[in-house]
Amino acid sequence: MAGTIVIKNGSVYDPLNEVNGDKQDIFIKNGKVVSELSDADMKDAKVIDATGKTVMPGGVDSHSHIAGAKVNVGRMMRPEDGYKATMTKTDITHSGSGETVPSVYMEGYEYSQMGYTTVFEAAVPPMEARHTHEEMRSIPMLDMGGYLVLGNNWFMMRYLKEGDIDKAAAYVSWMMKTHKTYGIKCVNPAGVENWGWGKNVSSLDEANIHFEVTPREMIDGLTEVNEMLGMPMSMHLHANNLGHPGNFETTKESLKMSKNVKAKQDMGVEWAETKLDPSRDQSVYLTHMMFNAFGGTSWRDFESGVKPLTDYINSTDHIVIDSGCVPFGEATCMTGDGPSIHDLSVLTGGKWSNTDVELECGSGVCPFTYLKSNPVHSTQWAMGLECLLLIDDPWKAIMTTDSPNGGPFTKYPLVMSWLMSEKFRDQTFSECHPWANDRSTLGGVDREMSLYDIAIMTRANTAKTIGMAHRKGSFGIGADGDVTIYDIDPSKIDTREYSDLINKFSTAEYTVKDGQIVCHNGEITMIPDKRTYYTDASVPDANEKEMLKDVQEWFRYYSHGFNHYPTPESYLVNPTAIKVNTEQ
Repeated sequence: MAGTIVIKNGSVYDPLNEVNGDKQDIFIKNGKVVSELSDADMKDAKVIDATGKTVMPGGVDSHSHIAGAKVNVGRMMRPEDGYKATMTKTDITHSGSGETVPSVYMEGYEYSQMGYTTVFEAAVPPMEARHTHEEMRSIPMLDMGGYLVLGNNWFMMRYLKEGDIDKAAAYVSWMMKTHKTYGIKCVNPAGVENWGWGKNVSSLDEANIHFEVTPREMIDGLTEVNEMLGMPMSMHLHANNLGHPGNFETTKESLKMSKNVKAKQDMGVEWAETKLDPSRDQSVYLTHMMFNAFGGTSWRDFESGVKPLTDYINSTDHIVIDSGCVPFGEATCMTGDGPSIHDLSVLTGGKWSNTDVELECGSGVCPFTYLKSNPVHSTQWAMGLECLLLIDDPWKAIMTTDSPNGGPFTKYPLVMSWLMSEKFRDQTFSECHPWANDRSTLGGVDREMSLYDIAIMTRANTAKTIGMAHRKGSFGIGADGDVTIYDIDPSKIDTREYSDLINKFSTAEYTVKDGQIVCHNGEITMIPDKRTYYTDASVPDANEKEMLKDVQEWFRYYSHGFNHYPTPESYLVNPTAIKVNTEQ
């Protein structure tokens, strides 16, 4: 049941309303932010005195791998992961285990303990959507959604090679509704299809086998389809050559493609009241930028290629990125980019798993450990922070670890503290291989981000980027009553005392979801209702009928029947459709 609550006297950070540490009261009634409460409402309201505390909207994570088949493979490949972090059962919570890939219940609890209320799964293979939704429904505490992997889909490659953009749009529209997913994910476009024959593509203009479509054609086509449909979020791009020295050049060229594409977000929703325009500005969302920003020509001359990318991002307005930071320690690399994981496994000599999802995509999983003593790993740590600190406008950036690829989401407090504390970065430099300083520009950066910047990159801009700012990421009237209260007094912050920042970001004093206190000082106090978002996009009926003829004809190549392909709404908890392009 949605709650009524008052948060008084806190230092509020609400960037979408240009509130920067002002002393304000937050009123929530029936789970929504309101301008005030009546005397009658106040009698029954829960009141929290946040004097000397930092108050932000609930955290929003736009890119995390926490549900689906590849996540389960990661759990199975790492039995040792289960005893490195555990959580005891309580009267209202399940037990859990896992450091880099926690069990589903533990994922929800740990996000909530850090103050997060909304998390989106970054890659959903269409044929495995049912399984992904089954896991998502078991993750407590969090509102969720998922991005559909389409960059190597047989139908998309066929339509875009033929230049049939109307059928391509009809297919995307139908697939989003069929699998109850939210946005377009494009992973190593045209390259993963080649991986089924042990090959890849190495340039944007190299055609893949069989379909003879290039990465450039896939990126251009998916971006056009995305805006043609008026999707909530930009096309979500995992660029080609990920993880290979020198790939920053491919990434930069990929980003240039959508420079003249106008963002067209056409959502039929009721928007919360905000001072800033809450609709998205960008036509491309580059994910885990650090892994796409490698410089050099080999591992011997490996260096950061972040600065050429951030220079370009600073000069244009059509790009938003998330960072993919590396906080050191254990990680589990998992991605729809099968060849990149294979290459990583060859480097490490460790375990490796690969899957080909028929007609659609693929994936790979590889356990990994980032070491401060390793020259490449230490440079990657510096690069992840460069991705955020070298971008002038925080509204173009989102803080992530590409969890669990760079490291688990539970290490977000470390990343926040590195961004806010130059001394903490200097201390980490002193523990790293010299390459971290010699082959990146981070050592010359004295910028220290503010709590306002952190609120932008973990809440406001995240919600804006993925089209959730109509209800998430702000305290605008009508927004969801999601709140994080940190025991951080902004007037007393000493960035030299970075260990205090780490501790305070790790455990929010209060996490409030829909006006209900769900976590207090690390203790889960209740299990709230949750929602699962998906996009319901409209296209002309004639276009959809023509497209479905193709789909039904080609379904003979699938290993199961057409009628078993869709994901019923019954697999979702509180399914919440976002209607777009409703004039069609």
